[in-house]
Amino acid sequence: MGDSSFNGRIIYMSIYTKTGDKGETSLLGGKRVSKSCLEMQVIGEIDELNACLGVVVALLSPSAREGVGGVGVERKGIFLFLQSIQRDLFKVGAELASLQSPLGDKINKIDNTRVGEMEVYIDKFWSELPELKNFILPGGSLAGAEIHRARTVCRRAERQLVDFSKNNAIRPELSIYINRLSDFLFALARFVNSKEGVEEIIV
Repeated sequence: MGDSSFNGRIIYMSIYTKTGDKGETSLLGGKRVSKSCLEMQVIGEIDELNACLGVVVALLSPSAREGVGGVGVERKGIFLFLQSIQRDLFKVGAELASLQSPLGDKINKIDNTRVGEMEVYIDKFWSELPELKNFILPGGSLAGAEIHRARTVCRRAERQLVDFSKNNAIRPELSIYINRLSDFLFALARFVNSKEGVEEIIV
């Protein structure tokens, strides 16, 4: 809840606007849409993915109790990288919300830079992990399990994005980013569990 000062008094600004009480919301630029439209579905999936990554970031935070995540000195680097991804996801959501708005050309957009960085991480993780010959159960340490959860939400977001793109022109960078992110999260989950000393359970 925000606040501002008026004549020496603090005025609290309400978090609720009541403009969405009838099931509609506004996109960037002011366009009103149903909260259940496909556009809002995919934006909501991106938001949920970001929240899931927030849990992972909390578990891998350098200030978290020692041993959580089990990534040792690499924890800070992964922690900061995940926060960068969270910021990217805000850009993705904003781009999707501005597709039919003049603001679309003005907002900050992601490029393929982070995708390349994710691939470097994936190759590093994979080089330190045992060869994967079977499906594995998602789970392991608390951090590993939450990363697996984020991966499944990422895949759901990708499915929604693919469906949305059938009738809406989106930049290929968005699809590439979300697809590579799910690969990164799978590799990260395995890496964290390995560093935590948790054995993978094959199916």
